Amino acid sequence: MKSKIKQHTLNILNGMSIGIIVALVPGAILNAIVKPFLPHAPFLSFILVLTGLAAMILPATSAVCVGMLAKFTPIQTASLALAATIGAGNAKMVNGAITVNGSGNVLNIGITIAIAYFLILFLGKKLKDLTILLLPTLTMLIGGGLGMLTLKPITQFTADIGLGIEHITGLQPILMGTLMGICFAILVVSPISSVGIATAIGINGIAAGSANLGIVAASFAIAIAGAKSNSFGTTISHFVGTPKIQMANILSKPKLLIPSIINAGVLGGLGALFNIKGTPVSAGFGLSGLVGPLADLDAHPHAPLFHLIMVGILFFILPIAMGFVSRYVFTDKLKLQKSDDLKLDYK
Repeated sequence: MKSKIKQHTLNILNGMSIGIIVALVPGAILNAIVKPFLPHAPFLSFILVLTGLAAMILPATSAVCVGMLAKFTPIQTASLALAATIGAGNAKMVNGAITVNGSGNVLNIGITIAIAYFLILFLGKKLKDLTILLLPTLTMLIGGGLGMLTLKPITQFTADIGLGIEHITGLQPILMGTLMGICFAILVVSPISSVGIATAIGINGIAAGSANLGIVAASFAIAIAGAKSNSFGTTISHFVGTPKIQMANILSKPKLLIPSIINAGVLGGLGALFNIKGTPVSAGFGLSGLVGPLADLDAHPHAPLFHLIMVGILFFILPIAMGFVSRYVFTDKLKLQKSDDLKLDYK
């Protein structure tokens, strides 16, 4: 029984991780490339529309991935997607029309999927010939309905976490940078959206830069630690896309996050020391789409050569070097982790 619950939990977490990267990576890659060209080629704005639409269907994408890992039937998988879409919270009624904005509350999407998932397991084949009629309806009403009920407290819980992080910004700059880097390194591999937290609390300037560097540090530490067990494409997805793809592995073995926390603390503190800045939007992205370094360069339009060199070192050279050092220490010497602990299989 215990092993079955663990497998169901992993199905949900792994499916969500895959759905998140599928929905968000196109935007992470394309948005930063397209935006500089928009003043001269406004027709490219349709690409931003496409990536925005991709982000909006993250709830359904995640549910479909969960259903496939669980080997659900097409009806069961589609029903799961209905519930996830309802519980996401990114669709609202405005003046009698439904508007959809953003990807929704990732944590509540996970809770909604879990409720609908176990409802589908409970119903099983009990509905018999009425499955195609009743299963989508019951899953939508019960799974999606309960997801709507949990949305408000989960949103408040997320906001409270954001307020706690916001208080950190009042500390001494280097200490603040260290703690900010650690907080966002943890958030980026959790079911809570690092981008959502950053934009909700509106962190800016050095605090946003340190948060971004914390994610960069975690991305490279995790990618390099699992590189021997993952394909090249999967490995680079950690920093080109998001390290949230490792959510299931890290939640099942939290000790895997220790190297990332250390690296993120160091890099976040150095970011504050060298005046690396960001915006509420860039803070939660890390290196995806080069959002982090581009945001800092926007904040320093007349930056001296030394600052440009430091941007290259802090966003690229140092996190890669620290990733290899942490793998040597924690994998080769201390045996705290092994490459297979971070293996991802999308076959």
